[in-house]
Amino acid sequence: MARHPHFLKPALKRGALIAAANWQVTLIQSAADALFKLLLAVPIVGGVFLVALVVGTEPTGLMALPWREMVTTTIASLFAIPAVLAAFLLALAIVVAGGSTFMFLVKGGTVTTLVAGDTHGGPVEQPPLHLSSLARASQFSAERFIEGSSRLFPRYTRLGFILMGVYFLSAAAYLSVIIASQATGQGWGITALATALFVVWITLVNFLYLLSQIIIAADDCSLAAAARRGVAFLRSETRSVAAVFGVVLVLVLCATGASLLATAALGLIAFVPFLGLAVVPLQLAAWLLRGVVFQYLGLASVGAYLKLYRGFTARLASSPARADGLIETLPLPS
Repeated sequence: MARHPHFLKPALKRGALIAAANWQVTLIQSAADALFKLLLAVPIVGGVFLVALVVGTEPTGLMALPWREMVTTTIASLFAIPAVLAAFLLALAIVVAGGSTFMFLVKGGTVTTLVAGDTHGGPVEQPPLHLSSLARASQFSAERFIEGSSRLFPRYTRLGFILMGVYFLSAAAYLSVIIASQATGQGWGITALATALFVVWITLVNFLYLLSQIIIAADDCSLAAAARRGVAFLRSETRSVAAVFGVVLVLVLCATGASLLATAALGLIAFVPFLGLAVVPLQLAAWLLRGVVFQYLGLASVGAYLKLYRGFTARLASSPARADGLIETLPLPS
């Protein structure tokens, strides 16, 4: 466990400043994430037209439904027609695989830039804050981003497809529990519990995935070495990591709540004469702002975890034989 009682504020502040100094990667990540979501919408829209063509209904009628009803209606119709369902799933798998691979490529450049900002930024979190400190932490360049993307792409791709495999197995297990509970008539209690456990599990998996990405980029190591170092890091810095994770999670939940309130407010404006014309551009602006805010929070957490990990490796390098129950030898960057 970390011996520093005031670790939380410096770690969060450093992460926020490093992410702000390299604001370009926030915009790049936001654009890539928006593009990925738009790509995912293509098979859904295609599924609507497939259902309309096969069933004989009007596509405009399905498109006029609220998006939740449109998705559920489309999926129910596809399950009734196996050939169309197979074509839909194949298209969805191609889009998910291609879009995810693109995201892995972009993430390599993003994390490389943040690692460089952490390395060269100095004690940017210590007051007073000067523009010169932010300038040192600003390490974004097209060359560094491209180099990091190409260098980390093979490892990030392997790690990403492992994550997708975990997602698939987790979703299959979750659906199996839901179907079994509904078939035995156990009510919604089991469903609610399974859903809560599924959300907690996926959140934990995403955290471990992010931590692996950070260690791979910081130490330029393999997936296996990153796993070993990650286990040692979590065993040693459990309290510090849990505190940063909790604060980031609360911030994400607050941002999600604010986003939902903004969406509801824009929905009310739609009923006001003349002002309703401004709803579409306002919704687009809110969607873009939401993407930027969430990406910034995620990248700020990368900087915070980096500070904790750098401190851990520095203490371990100065005293390799620490009696904390860690592995006896932890490969450290030269």
